[in-house]
Amino acid sequence: MAGKTGPYDGPEGLGRFHSELTVWLDEHDTSFPRRACGMSLSDEVARSRANQSRLWQAGWLRYGWPETVGGLGGSRLLRAAVAEQAARRGLFYDTLAAVGEVLGPTVVEAAPGLAERCITPFLDGTEGWCQGFSEPEAGSDLASLRCRAVDAGDHWVVTGQKVWTSYAQFASRMVLLARTGSAEDRHRGITALLVDMDSPGVTVRPLQAINDMAEFSETFFDGVRVSKDRVIGEVGGGWSVAMRMLRHERGGIFWMLSAWLLDELEKLAGTADLGVADDEAVGRLFASVAALRARSWTTQHRLAAGAIETPETSIDKILMATAEQELFDLVRTSLDGVLEFADDESVAWLRSSYMYSRAASVYGGTAEIQRNIVADQVLGLRSP
Repeated sequence: MAGKTGPYDGPEGLGRFHSELTVWLDEHDTSFPRRACGMSLSDEVARSRANQSRLWQAGWLRYGWPETVGGLGGSRLLRAAVAEQAARRGLFYDTLAAVGEVLGPTVVEAAPGLAERCITPFLDGTEGWCQGFSEPEAGSDLASLRCRAVDAGDHWVVTGQKVWTSYAQFASRMVLLARTGSAEDRHRGITALLVDMDSPGVTVRPLQAINDMAEFSETFFDGVRVSKDRVIGEVGGGWSVAMRMLRHERGGIFWMLSAWLLDELEKLAGTADLGVADDEAVGRLFASVAALRARSWTTQHRLAAGAIETPETSIDKILMATAEQELFDLVRTSLDGVLEFADDESVAWLRSSYMYSRAASVYGGTAEIQRNIVADQVLGLRSP
C-alpha cells in the first residue's frame, strides 16, 4: 500500500487514484501472470485468483469495500477503476471476475452480518463463490423456479436443481435462490441463501459449452442442510436480492467488459486486414463500443449515488450484447476463414471468445426481454 496518498474522494480523488494505480501497475506489470496458449480453465481460475489476491494485498482492490469486510472504504467508482485497468491488462479471466462484482456488493448490502463473517476470503481471492439462479424450466422467467428450501427448525433443507451455474466446480459457496413459499407466490415466495458447496448432498456436473470450455455446471441439491443464519436479506425476500444482483451485474462488471471490448477493437484495427469496404462495419462497431462506455460510466456514477433502478440497467445489457457480438462478427469476417479452420492454439482463444459472444444476447436476460423491460418499465409503452 506504499505510495497511496488517499483519501480518494470526489472527481479529483478518483483521478488521483487512477493515476497512482496506473503507475503502480506499470512498475509491477511483469510480476502478474498472464494468459498463455493452452491454459486450462482451472489454470485460468488459479491465475485470476492469484492476481486478485495480489491486488487485494497491495490495497488497490480493498478500496470501494467497507472496513467491516476488510476494505478501505470509499466510492464503488474506485472498484470500477481497478476493474478497468485489470481488463485492459488481461489480469483476470473476465467472466470469473464478474462473479465477484455481482455477488459481493449484494451480500454486503443485504446481509452485512453474514458478509462480515464470510465474504473476505471471496474478495481477496482465497476462495470462489457462484450464483445459483437459473433452472431447467426457470431461466428468464426466474419467478417460476422450483428448487425448494423447507424449514426444518434451526436449518433449511434444500432439494432441487440449478443449471448454467458459472464456475460451480471451483466454488466454495453459492448464493442460491430457493422457493420457501408456494409456487403460486411466484417472486414473493423466494429466499436467498448462502450454501457451502462441500455440504453433503451437493453434486456439481460441469457442462462442456460450444466455446470448448466447461465454465457452466448443473448443480443438484439432495436434502442439503443450510443453517438459518445463512439467509441473505429476509425470508421471502429473495426477489429483492436478485434485483440487487442484476444492478450490480450491469455496474462495475459492464464497465470492465467495455474496457476489454475497446482493447480488443484496438487490437483488431492493428492486426486485421481491414480495407475501405470494412469502414462502415468498423465505424458502427466503434459507435457501439463508445455508446456502451458512455452509458456504463453514467451507470457507475448513478449506482454510486444510489440513483438508478434495475429496469434502467436493461439498456446497458442491450448495448453490451450488441457491441460484443458486432466485434466478434467483424473479427470472424476480417480473418477470412482463420477463425473457422486454423488449428494453432493462438487462434483457439479467439475462436472460443467468438463462440461465447453468441450468448451475450441470452445470458443475464435475453435481448428480447430486456427490450420489453425498457419499453414497459422505462418508456411506459405498455399496451392497454
